[in-house]
Amino acid sequence: MPYITHPSESRLVERGAGGTLRQVTAHPSIHHHPFFFVDAWDQAMTFLILLSERSGAMQIYIEPTPGADLIQLTDEAALADWSVIPSRDGRWIYFVAGQEGKRVSPAYGTVETLVHFGSKEMREAGMVGAAMGTTALSASGRYWAVPVKAGAVSQFWLVDTEAGSAGVFHEAPTIGHPQFCPDDEDLILYAGPMTDRVWVTDRSGNARRIYHRPHDMQWVTHEVWRPGHRSVLFVDWPNGMREIDVDTGAVRPITDFPVWHGAPDATGCHIVGDTNFPDRGLHLITLDGSAAPKFLHEPKASSQGAHWAHPFPYNDGPIKVHAPQHTHPHPRFSPDGRQVVFTSDRTGHAQVYVLALEG
Repeated sequence: MPYITHPSESRLVERGAGGTLRQVTAHPSIHHHPFFFVDAWDQAMTFLILLSERSGAMQIYIEPTPGADLIQLTDEAALADWSVIPSRDGRWIYFVAGQEGKRVSPAYGTVETLVHFGSKEMREAGMVGAAMGTTALSASGRYWAVPVKAGAVSQFWLVDTEAGSAGVFHEAPTIGHPQFCPDDEDLILYAGPMTDRVWVTDRSGNARRIYHRPHDMQWVTHEVWRPGHRSVLFVDWPNGMREIDVDTGAVRPITDFPVWHGAPDATGCHIVGDTNFPDRGLHLITLDGSAAPKFLHEPKASSQGAHWAHPFPYNDGPIKVHAPQHTHPHPRFSPDGRQVVFTSDRTGHAQVYVLALEG
């Protein structure tokens, strides 16, 4: 589609001990960045990606440089906003719209359709986990993995973006929050059912569980790869975070700080995390334990989802929760580790913010 530009809404909000906060969007509609384990910038940081509902439906936008006019890249009737993921080289942004997998060029605005999934359901019902419809892209950008709900099973589709091929390589009861290992393009992390959560598979569909809950009240959630370590970090809600070595299965505690969504930087040395029940703000945590968690900023997001305030609720099956994801901060480092993007509805509408870190 031809570019549609919107005047910059960028403004400096505050300067504090944690850094300088900039509000990127201000339109009275819903906005958010991709997700806490999905990059919001390309590797060279030539643009920032955000999702906006200002046109009446969620669409993909970019901010080419801080403070520049916003550029609308898509005009899709049924864009799945949490499916959006950019390639590291900045050539493409991948997304699901309706029953199709597509990509758009940030440089030219051209949209290509890569695959038709053929499922009427596409995603599980609800607002959390597999119902969000997140997707995974390998570090090289060659492989795009997309979970698709189809009847009684979830199909794991693999799209070869170079060869132009696509097909189902794995099926499971639930496939949520897929993530390619940043250090191995043949290894994909995904979330199974809430009671049996942490799984990996290769691109041939050889899946294996890498963590067994020691008791039925442990709440395992928000898994993410730790770059450079072939290990998975996960939240043991609300008791802190643990780390799993995917080759040996060894599990060790990382922190007892009550991280909610924790995302590592590109070095795998630090995580930035938000908090809830109570909201203690965004914190920087050193993964080797050499420093105490450092307060960065209070996002003042409503962080909806009352179930987070109670013990693990899923032992008897799925439950209906009201947890609109755009009300959660979902902090994410920039590729250079000097900025943190997050979402907050502190103004009454969910907006995108960037915190430039001090030091």
